[in-house]
Amino acid sequence: MPGPDKGFLFPRFSAEGESSVPRLANWAVIGIFLILGFSAIAAGRDFLMPVTMAVLLFFVFTPLRRFAERRGVPDGLTAAGITLSILLSVAVIAYAASGPISRAMNNMPLISYQLEQKFDSVRDSLADLRDAAERIENAQTEDDQTGEAPAIRIEEDGETTLGMVVKTAPLLLGQTVFTLILLFFMIASGDLLYLKIVQSFDRMRDKRGAYLALREIEDSLGNYLGAITIINACLGLAIGLSMWAWGMPGALLFGIGGFVLNYIPYLGAIMGVAISGLVALVVMPGLFWPAMVALTYLGLTSLEGQIITPYFVSRRLQMNTVVVFLAVALWAWLWSVLGMVIAVPVLVVMRVLAEHVPGWEKFGNFLAGDQPPALDEDEAEAKELVETGAEAEDEPAARAITRELVEPEEPSGSI
Repeated sequence: MPGPDKGFLFPRFSAEGESSVPRLANWAVIGIFLILGFSAIAAGRDFLMPVTMAVLLFFVFTPLRRFAERRGVPDGLTAAGITLSILLSVAVIAYAASGPISRAMNNMPLISYQLEQKFDSVRDSLADLRDAAERIENAQTEDDQTGEAPAIRIEEDGETTLGMVVKTAPLLLGQTVFTLILLFFMIASGDLLYLKIVQSFDRMRDKRGAYLALREIEDSLGNYLGAITIINACLGLAIGLSMWAWGMPGALLFGIGGFVLNYIPYLGAIMGVAISGLVALVVMPGLFWPAMVALTYLGLTSLEGQIITPYFVSRRLQMNTVVVFLAVALWAWLWSVLGMVIAVPVLVVMRVLAEHVPGWEKFGNFLAGDQPPALDEDEAEAKELVETGAEAEDEPAARAITRELVEPEEPSGSI
């Protein structure tokens, strides 16, 4: 069915005849599949996390690889430059944060004592509440009386926080190296991945539809992550300067933390406010100034989230806020912190696919933050298509340059 020249849909796979399985049984099978699918994703997190991150970064850096290829730079050289740049950036951030983190860990007993004294003073100032709490405590049974634990000491299965960090550091390092190696091979292979995906379809129009969907994922992820990275860098700078102005220790670490945490929608800002307020409780007298520090962090993140990001991020890339929050919570449950980071990029990819895959229209509408996604329908042999499209700068140019390959085989008036 002809439509506006915005894109081509993937082929609709339909079974011959009608199913005799009752609708309720179908939903039961779907439910079982979802439960098993989520269980598999959670169980395979150590492998699937770096693979997912490498695939997302591949889409982000493919336009850069294609740009360098058109100027005679080999794909392998571009892949090496990209992976080394990412590795260097991670190493610089880790080195900059290692000093403040090391000092904080060394001073953890003092910090614990100061927080205990601070909370004792708060309890003293709230005598009525303390007396009520004591009466409630005295009313409880005294069968399970134990010794008092330190004020600040996070343990899990007998391990301290420092022990957990030391234990998980090699795994995190291994996953990072695996991600960069996989990203290197994917970028160095050029358009091979695109070619294999396009070759999996039979008709030329379907090949072109799949190719344009891949190009749109490139553009959407690149635009979103590019804008978010710049905004987060500016936010991190503002947070670092404000913490320095307040006389907070480790202002550089606060800036780096603000930059990284802001990749996590909503929860990242909450964690940043809580950490800044907790540190301020240790180094500042009373409760007023720590509250002002936390409110400063909250004000900067609110300004970024409510005004700056909606203005600079394309409206087409904005998502349903409820869906974003649920996605962040779901991926946090599945993959912990990294899951929260990749939640929104995965939603961006799913929304692009919803505009191309028949039957996903309502799902795309549910993901959208404003208007329902437009339905793309157009008509589009694999190697020639990919090689021709690689000469285009972006997805609209790819659409125009590949139209000539489809017109000869399509009837008049179908495009």
